[in-house]
Amino acid sequence: MPRLYLVRHAKPAASWGEDPDPGLDPNGLTQAQSTAEELARSLSRLPLYSSPMRRCRETAQPLEQIWFCNAEPMASVAEIPSPPIAATERRDWLIASMRGTWQQLHEKAPPGSIDYLQWRRQLIESLLAIEHDCVIYTHFIAINAAVGAAQQSDAVVCVRPDHASVTVIGNDNGRLRLIELGREADTLVLARQ
Repeated sequence: MPRLYLVRHAKPAASWGEDPDPGLDPNGLTQAQSTAEELARSLSRLPLYSSPMRRCRETAQPLEQIWFCNAEPMASVAEIPSPPIAATERRDWLIASMRGTWQQLHEKAPPGSIDYLQWRRQLIESLLAIEHDCVIYTHFIAINAAVGAAQQSDAVVCVRPDHASVTVIGNDNGRLRLIELGREADTLVLARQ
């Protein structure tokens, strides 16, 4: 069964509502290096894939250097696209979306939004199409979509992967299976109350 090591990007230099494509802050650079060293100690060299977003590409760089390879861009694991609303409204949209189900996200999407159910399906299908072990640098919601599929949950958020954490998913005969949850933490967007 192929194992997919889903790495959430390390701590970005700006929040989701402040910058659409931030790089990593100094703490994030340290997190990325630490996770790369952990992966290199526990795994043989594997193919690397990354969301095209800068924070994921920068998180992948330390492991690229250790394994002397480049992460292949993988658009299907990029950040969930925001609806066509003002940047100042995006944080509130994300908070509301994270508290519901995929069906609710789809039904309440502002006019002009993508089909969020289709986005989720495409992400899951792209993961199921991978037939070899690999490391994939991705995002909070993408990891949740994968874990939710493995757990047969329609919740947008079912886990809270910390920055630079590693969640392991298996492709079990055409179905995603959760092998190991990565380290979890509160998020600034959806802090526990």
